[in-house]
Amino acid sequence: MKKLLLSIVVLFASFLNAQDITDALRYSQQDILGTARYRGMSGAFGALGGDLSAIQINPAGSAVFLNSYGSMTLSSTSIHNDAAYNTTVFSNGGVTNNSSNLNFNQVGVVIIYDHFDEDSSGINKISLGITYDQTADNADEMLSLGRSRNSIDRFFINEAQGVPLDLITRRVGENSTELYSFLGETEGYGAQQAFLGYETFIIEADNPDDPNNTSYSSNIGAGQFDQEYYYESTGINGKFTLNLGAQIHRDFYFGINLNSNFLNYDRVTEFFEENNNPGSTINSVLFTNRLTTYGVGFSAQIGGIAKISRMLRLGASYETPTWFYIEEETTQRLETISTIDGRAVVNPNTVNIFPEYELRTPARYTGSIAFLFGQRGLISLDYSYKDYTSIQLSSDFGAIFSDTNARIDTRLQDVSTIRIGSEWRNKNWSIRGGYSFEESPYLNDLILSDRNGFSIGAGYHFDKFRFDVAYDYIEQQRLERFYPNSGFDNFAIVDTSRETLTFTLGMNF
Repeated sequence: MKKLLLSIVVLFASFLNAQDITDALRYSQQDILGTARYRGMSGAFGALGGDLSAIQINPAGSAVFLNSYGSMTLSSTSIHNDAAYNTTVFSNGGVTNNSSNLNFNQVGVVIIYDHFDEDSSGINKISLGITYDQTADNADEMLSLGRSRNSIDRFFINEAQGVPLDLITRRVGENSTELYSFLGETEGYGAQQAFLGYETFIIEADNPDDPNNTSYSSNIGAGQFDQEYYYESTGINGKFTLNLGAQIHRDFYFGINLNSNFLNYDRVTEFFEENNNPGSTINSVLFTNRLTTYGVGFSAQIGGIAKISRMLRLGASYETPTWFYIEEETTQRLETISTIDGRAVVNPNTVNIFPEYELRTPARYTGSIAFLFGQRGLISLDYSYKDYTSIQLSSDFGAIFSDTNARIDTRLQDVSTIRIGSEWRNKNWSIRGGYSFEESPYLNDLILSDRNGFSIGAGYHFDKFRFDVAYDYIEQQRLERFYPNSGFDNFAIVDTSRETLTFTLGMNF
């Protein structure tokens, strides 16, 4: 039995070409996840507290609990993507994609200590919380297909121009894995792409007899191309939180969070193209890429809630930027079918490991107001502000992000988010509903639209237990560029909707 050897290459000469604003935003945004009660009110909990996921909006919320409390949450999400293939050159095609996933997205406990002499200390109680919350679901799947006059050859030609022919030509006895690995170690990502295109006959040197040749042309003839782009991603972002809260003089709550953040993102893309164009010696291309991303980070939060009256509560909180340390790995495979050379495959079996880099996400400011109508119900509103132009990428290992940071400054903007929620009670039952709106982080909202969502939910408590269920729906449109910042600019317009059922079991103790 033959053994497949996997080569590992650390690329110090250059960074992953596809690293762009989309990646920075992916790790900087947070979804409305958490307990069913929290999601049933669209996350409008900044002035309320008394829910373990509310601590992630305002740390003071832990001190609102009357008793020690723990909860665990399970959610099931269905994702619907309507993808319209769109180029500025030829024609469009649309495909509907459906996928689903199941997650334990919240678990935690808060312990209440209320044996204090309030007259001497002013402290009525202290709360200590330990929680895990999922902050983003990276699961997604999309297929887009259509006909275009743009070929994937533009990607490889763009990367190859300026690369010496001798550099991407295999020596006698040298296999593709060895040269691909060598290029990664010495020249970087761009030279690897030039080699892939040259080795599979997509591109050829303008002067094939000159080892110093640095200009290339395509073997794919101009005309029409039937194309398919498939995208599948998995993974989650989340954080573990240590919370400390206090109730002071009965009418004021204060809290602080220390967060250990993590991210895990895995994406596979496949691009397929075929043509019958006159003069084209390459009639079929299949290009597969896999990206795996790991990251750990730290952030902190501080917040307060004030009882202005029996009916009115105000809340305010601040969340620091998250400082992430991120590592990325890629693998690639390219296959072509030629009328002259037949089937050509380059599968380097090589993992490219890119230099660790740092990502600083935006800080978040939240102001909240809630109206309480005794034991009958409540209405709550949260307003949050984030400045996405403050996202910053940096590295101590030679990776240069000046162009990406400049694009962040000129293409992103500050964002307002509004969440409104309500809850009404009848004996042991509770009924909830909510609405959320978040502005696009892009100045051009055709790249990513505003996000809208609504939610409904119900709860039932008995003895020391409570059971909650929620349904929420979120929709947003985005422009999915297949290979950002490359010579191949085809894309799809994707209308995304997410429907989630959430179930939470909680217990007082």
